[in-house]
Amino acid sequence: MPVAASAIYFLNLRGDVLINRLYRDDVGYVVPYWAWSGRSRDPGRASVVARGIPSILRERPMEVRSVELKMGGRPRGNMVDAFRMHIMQTKELGTCPVRQIGGCSFLYMRISNVYIVIVVSSNANVACAFKFVVEAVALFKSYFGGAFDEDAIRNNFVLIYELLDEIMDFGYPQNLSPEILKLYITQEGVRSPFSSKPSDKPVPNATLQVTGAVGWRREGLVYKKNEVFLDIVESVNLLMSSKGSVLRCDVTGKILMKCFLSGMPDLKLGLNDKIGLEKEAQLKSRPAKSGKTIELDDVTFHQCVNLTRFNSEKTVSFVPPDGEFELMKYRITEGVNLPFRVLPTIKELGRTRMEINVKVKSVFGAKMFALGVVVKVPVPKQTAKTSFQTTSGKAKYNASIDSLVWKIRKFPGQTEATMSAEVELISTMGEKKSWNRPPIQMEFQVPMFTASGLRVRFLKVWEKSGYNTVEWVRYITRAGSYEIRC
Repeated sequence: MPVAASAIYFLNLRGDVLINRLYRDDVGYVVPYWAWSGRSRDPGRASVVARGIPSILRERPMEVRSVELKMGGRPRGNMVDAFRMHIMQTKELGTCPVRQIGGCSFLYMRISNVYIVIVVSSNANVACAFKFVVEAVALFKSYFGGAFDEDAIRNNFVLIYELLDEIMDFGYPQNLSPEILKLYITQEGVRSPFSSKPSDKPVPNATLQVTGAVGWRREGLVYKKNEVFLDIVESVNLLMSSKGSVLRCDVTGKILMKCFLSGMPDLKLGLNDKIGLEKEAQLKSRPAKSGKTIELDDVTFHQCVNLTRFNSEKTVSFVPPDGEFELMKYRITEGVNLPFRVLPTIKELGRTRMEINVKVKSVFGAKMFALGVVVKVPVPKQTAKTSFQTTSGKAKYNASIDSLVWKIRKFPGQTEATMSAEVELISTMGEKKSWNRPPIQMEFQVPMFTASGLRVRFLKVWEKSGYNTVEWVRYITRAGSYEIRC
């Protein structure tokens, strides 16, 4: 289910409330000073609130600051005091962003010197709540000129209250797009003197942006040269045993696009995924084309993608935003093509010497090459002296990370490189402790190669004016957590 937030609080590092907004009446609230002091700006409201406050608070307001109120037969206490006492004043602050106290859950995140706390009384979507916080902070920064801290909140509290009423309704997140909200909330925030100046962009049609189906792209865009840049960026995660068997392997990827297209174009992207090819063959009543196909897992799309057409035709159709954006994310766990094989050999010769041999083989095509290859081989902390022999690149000992760092600027495909090292250790008088060998780590970047085998079959652009477009496609594979036990 959605977030269904009952309240949101903005606290400083001392736990003082900067701004708070209550969306529901199922959690406690901070009793305002005018309610228990009798200095109400609204006598009718003060009398209503005072009837729900215990007599001890009305009689001794300066002694009792936090009370437990009964509303609807359910006790609801002061949420700010509960967060301050049970979370901020304990050692568990920062260890877990979700805490449950009584019947309420506290979802909090620290941004600069401000804690943003969302309080929910039901089972809510935690990921959606934190996504809301991140998007809300980005929205505030767009109004404040890039700064979000305690001073920015104090200088813009009127604007923040207005934005909080727009981006959440009865605890449910609404539109958080800065481009759309700035069309009808035109108040400018107090900008920091170090913030960048706002860019002068033409104001799009507010009615179309707010009520139309294409709220992420404005009308009237014109480019002399219509181009589309598409990047497929993948990160390979590997954990290999010392015997060469794969313990864990997966690929996380994303498709990045940069569009400079006139008008309101409609794009259609075709990939070599298994489901998409089978669906295309079924619609065209012909056998599927032979070739490598992949199965995409955990796919997430940008809001511009037509999900109805994707569910029926298994094709990615969309009206792209102008400029750069992330079209989709995916993960692959089967059929991963590892770009490198690492064969380590480590021998401990007595208590003061070690011999290390590491062989790295590139498995990708001979016409390709890897850039920025770094191999980190761990060594004991008592390392005193090292000597190296490498067939390619340079190696040195980095004492700050207790590793031998071997760097190769350019690594061609279907080749291998070897590093041999002799390590001298400091002799200790005490009992020798067994050295827990950490895994070898790799860093690299391979252009025009995908570990998953994902390929773009076509990228079609339709626009009513019928202009010609130029499409650019690039593939990049990088190392995520690439580790080999030794």
